[in-house]
Amino acid sequence: MNTTPIYQVDAFTNTLFGGNPAAVMPLDQWLPDERMQAIALENNLSETAFLVPLPESDPADFHIRWFTPAVEVPLCGHATLASAWVVFNRLSWSADTVHFHSRSGPLAVTRRAEGWLELDFPNLPFEHRPTPALILEALPGAPAESFYVPNDTNYMVVLGSEDEVRSANPDNRKLAELGNQGLIVTAPGTDCDFVSRYFAPGAGIDEDPVTGSIHSVLVPYWAEKLGKTELRARQVSARGGELRCELRGERVAISGQAAFYMEGSVHLP
Repeated sequence: MNTTPIYQVDAFTNTLFGGNPAAVMPLDQWLPDERMQAIALENNLSETAFLVPLPESDPADFHIRWFTPAVEVPLCGHATLASAWVVFNRLSWSADTVHFHSRSGPLAVTRRAEGWLELDFPNLPFEHRPTPALILEALPGAPAESFYVPNDTNYMVVLGSEDEVRSANPDNRKLAELGNQGLIVTAPGTDCDFVSRYFAPGAGIDEDPVTGSIHSVLVPYWAEKLGKTELRARQVSARGGELRCELRGERVAISGQAAFYMEGSVHLP
């Protein structure tokens, strides 16, 4: 019987039971993919992150992978932030930055003042497209034009107001027919620069409480619309989350806080 540590951290919040919970499992070496997928399903959180240390000769410190209960995903913000919290606070990490190797390229997380952790993520390109019929059926009132994010398999629709985002009630059975493609819904905020929600039932997530990775698209979009590079964002799910963001050319800085919830051990045969 092998015993592996596991941690659970609420990301993009400084309040327990807010933000987005993620499980983090540091490993000595990779488990079989089907075993990691089974663990993620057993955890039943939107993401479980697995970390494996890299040799000192490597420019990154850890290789990171993320699994929803249904699939492995190419990029995840809240579980990366949670992973960095674990590295800084449970793995005796002395540096102020930790570097990750991922399917989406190099990622870094840096400790900032007052418990904020800053993610260094890619600026993801997006394409104008007619809104797919499935989305129009699932979300009545969605605009005829949407944006497709090929590197993160998401669609984004822009609504007219924060109230419309908060009251959006898409038919997740319809959205599930998009497969692993998710739907970002966004609008200008009333007391922040923009708000959003994220739905990905085809990937096992009906609604993600706070999604760092979608801000790799939201930040460049709203930076252009609002004519500013520093933005404050809020994901207006039931749990909710606060993000400080900055567009830095080909990279996007996405900052959040974290609240530690639980640690334990997983016993694997």
